Amino acid sequence: MQDYETWMLDAVADARLALDTGDVPVAAFVLDAAGNRIGSGRNAREKSNDPTAHAEILAIREAAESLGDWHLEHTTLVVTLEPCIMCAGAILNSRIPRVVFGAWDEKAGAVGSVYDLLRDRRLPHRVEVFAGVQADACATLLREFFEAKRQNVGRRGVTRGSET
Repeated sequence: MQDYETWMLDAVADARLALDTGDVPVAAFVLDAAGNRIGSGRNAREKSNDPTAHAEILAIREAAESLGDWHLEHTTLVVTLEPCIMCAGAILNSRIPRVVFGAWDEKAGAVGSVYDLLRDRRLPHRVEVFAGVQADACATLLREFFEAKRQNVGRRGVTRGSET
């Protein structure tokens, strides 16, 4: 049986590395059917000046490259934050059958909070979702990041928007 709790703690550790570039600390990885990591990513929008450089997108790209196929049909995506609309679209388009996520995104979540694209019966592909895995650890990391960012606003003026 899959060890979602351990996977998510690994993702939280990866997410902390995004702090070095000033990016929102979100990490994702794609596992093959045997549980081996075939793709990983962490938010890199600030680092790369790429608005599509979300952790999920980067992990999906790497997994597809690793497999030599965009059909990721026997994989699992693990991500520390509920995917947004863009990332949910990429999950659906790459045919990932299972998503495990940590913190809910009440502002922009597309896997149950605001929208539920991955389980929308009107779409041709639906995804099995395991939500709220290690939610406290994931949410704490995000909360600390945004609290620090808000404290810096008073010292340096306006900061860029956040991803959520």
